[in-house]
Amino acid sequence: MAKKKAVKTNALRLLDRDHVSYRVEEYDYDEDHLSGEHIIDQVSLNGEDIYKTLVLQSDDDRSYLVCCIPVLENIDLKKLAKLSGHKKVEMIHMKDLLNVTGYIRGGCSPVGMKKQYPTYFDESILRDREIALSAGKRGYQMIVNANDIVKYTNAKVGPVLK
Repeated sequence: MAKKKAVKTNALRLLDRDHVSYRVEEYDYDEDHLSGEHIIDQVSLNGEDIYKTLVLQSDDDRSYLVCCIPVLENIDLKKLAKLSGHKKVEMIHMKDLLNVTGYIRGGCSPVGMKKQYPTYFDESILRDREIALSAGKRGYQMIVNANDIVKYTNAKVGPVLK
């Protein structure tokens, strides 16, 4: 029986290069099951420790920004706009995600995008523990220390949940 080859995404290569510790957990997915609930059932962490990566654009200067929140929560766009210093922000269209980030829906990571955009995490990240984020490919979660990933992404932390 052939040994399964370990995946190395751009996000994981960058973490390796910069000596940021992580581990990878795989999960099954298909186009109909890209939800947070589906990932929670297959990854060893609790739902509040699994984060999704959202990509947004400001209405005032059309700049892009990234926000990571717990996978079962909803973002408050007004709170993120305030935290980021914009008048208004909105989610980008799904059709633009690959072109803007280099990632597809269900595999978007705050690490290794085509360009480093200003990054924000909800304040729930402030507990010192492991969290899961997409490793940059569907079916793979990178498990990292919360404080390490905030520092690595040079993220600003604040209240952004509804």
